[in-house]
Amino acid sequence: MLGDGAGPGREARRFFSLGSSSAAGPRERTLQAVTCTKDATGYLTTKEQFHKFLEARGQEKLSQETDAGDPDGCDLAEPEAKRIRLEEGQVGDGQTEEAAEPREQPQAQKRARGQNKGRPHMKPNHYDKNKLCPSLVQESATKCFFGDRCRFLHDVGRYLETKPADLGPCCVLFETYGRCPYGVTCRFAGAHLGPEGQNLVQREVAQAPPVRNGLDKALQQQLRKRQVHFERAEQALRQLGKGHLPGPIPPATVPEGAPGQDICDTQQAPLGPGTSPPPGSPVQTCGPLTDEDVVRLRPCEKRQLDINGKLYLAPLTTCGNLPFRRICKRFGADVTCGEMAVCTNLLQGQTSEWALLKRHQCEDIFGVQLEGAFPDTMTKCAELLNRTIEVDFVDINVGCPIDLVYKKGGGCALMNRSAKFQQIVRGMNQVLDVPLTVKIRMGVQERVNLAHRLLPELRDWGAALVTLHGRSREQRYTKLADWQYIEQCVAVASPMPLFGNGDILSYEDANRAMQTGVAGIMIARGALLKPWLFTEIKEQRHWDISSSERLDVLRDFTRFGLEHWGSDTQGVEKTRRFLLEWLSFLCRYVPVGLLERLPQRINERPPYYLGRDYLETLMASQRAADWIRISEMLLGPVPPKFVFLPKHKANAYK
Repeated sequence: MLGDGAGPGREARRFFSLGSSSAAGPRERTLQAVTCTKDATGYLTTKEQFHKFLEARGQEKLSQETDAGDPDGCDLAEPEAKRIRLEEGQVGDGQTEEAAEPREQPQAQKRARGQNKGRPHMKPNHYDKNKLCPSLVQESATKCFFGDRCRFLHDVGRYLETKPADLGPCCVLFETYGRCPYGVTCRFAGAHLGPEGQNLVQREVAQAPPVRNGLDKALQQQLRKRQVHFERAEQALRQLGKGHLPGPIPPATVPEGAPGQDICDTQQAPLGPGTSPPPGSPVQTCGPLTDEDVVRLRPCEKRQLDINGKLYLAPLTTCGNLPFRRICKRFGADVTCGEMAVCTNLLQGQTSEWALLKRHQCEDIFGVQLEGAFPDTMTKCAELLNRTIEVDFVDINVGCPIDLVYKKGGGCALMNRSAKFQQIVRGMNQVLDVPLTVKIRMGVQERVNLAHRLLPELRDWGAALVTLHGRSREQRYTKLADWQYIEQCVAVASPMPLFGNGDILSYEDANRAMQTGVAGIMIARGALLKPWLFTEIKEQRHWDISSSERLDVLRDFTRFGLEHWGSDTQGVEKTRRFLLEWLSFLCRYVPVGLLERLPQRINERPPYYLGRDYLETLMASQRAADWIRISEMLLGPVPPKFVFLPKHKANAYK
């Protein structure tokens, strides 16, 4: 059954079917392809004919860019082998030119397969050259703090001589907020610069960006100097260390002469490093004294998290950024969660880590996910977030399978460290005023499931909700999610609500998942392949979305990205980088109108096919060069020597 606008009829659809990968491995089986003739859109084709079609149709449009980018005309070609390409006179890893020559002896240690450890870690520094001083960009009345020692330019005329051309006539920030904070450095500066280069302001439109949970500079300085005190967390940890269950914790008091101490949590900023209350004077408070200041909330009195039956967008590392979450909210996602944030980095005041906690005003039910391996850092981080940011729940990541996290004792490793796991959950639950949730997997080893043993304990420890991913750490994505095991865990976890996660790509998959008795479903990869999945589930239909509608979705993402990361060169290329990350998943979507059998399964890999128009065919390409071509439609040409591709595709384009 097809949705509105079902595309080509049965005559076109019957030639197309998916190559299903077996449950034991991700490799696709061999398919019998149909030879394409004329303009046979919707037919199976071969890899060679697929790329030949794209290059032939796009050669006229890209001839100028190809000639300007590479004299040999091979900018957009996929290299035969993914290897580091260095310019003349450059070598990698600090070796000399003689040492960089191919060695005659074979390598003693075999390279690990699938990890691409030889990829180049190149940080683009093109925008660091001739960069304008922030004091001039922000039009500050005071002079540059560094004076003659400042390494940035202070000559606006010289900067404009080397600045690349604008990417478009309209600035997203200027149209949305009435003022662009990037001034002359904006890549769309022509829309808001006056005749003398001044930054224009639309008074009738001017408003503050609707993003919350930013990092205050004063708090960042205190975190870096370790001047923030965590009395509630320390008292809870002392009780847990003695083997006692955490009891009511009185509010934090300010010792005399203690610099940098929080007086009243969220209502007043911490004292500066050089200030302290005078001896014998009463402690200054903010407003009248209430019962909440004297007696901590009991678990039964905490704010309840009622999201049963709602669609939960998973906390996706890298791709689950704020612009992508805004796209999913537009298509019907009910609950969103920020990307995994490392608690130690948050306690150190790292700006990049605190940026993962930002919340847009459209996210009505929003939580953050923390990762850590030890009770002290996790509990202190929970107390810090409880008094500094605005969230509806805090989630603990106990499902991350990557080695970087697992070998440090975090992620999935906590499932085997029940003592530390218990202290983390109890300690965080004691210092938080919002519900605490946990995301786990079936287990670590493939045939050793641990979730059914941990769920009753998590319920007793104080978890308000648990999300279970139906795979183990060893399985990764080589097996289908085990929803039968999730159904068994629902009865074990009762009355605590349990959400299920894994292999949901259509409303049929969601309906089967809800029949297992779970309180709700979490959607991860399915949202990356088609973010309109939330609409399909709510409307119980297949949406045969057109290529132009999909391009409009990408255009909205770029607008949201420019609002979030900035409209200067660095912000534009960061938006491009995350767009390319997302396109590496979007290319796996197969239009509904071309399917012989509905629905598409998430473990099925589509063969090469020609879409109903050129844009639909281009979006189905799995080449990084074609993803860049799509990004250039939205963000302009790629600057030279920029590498903003996904890490697993980093060598595909230089």
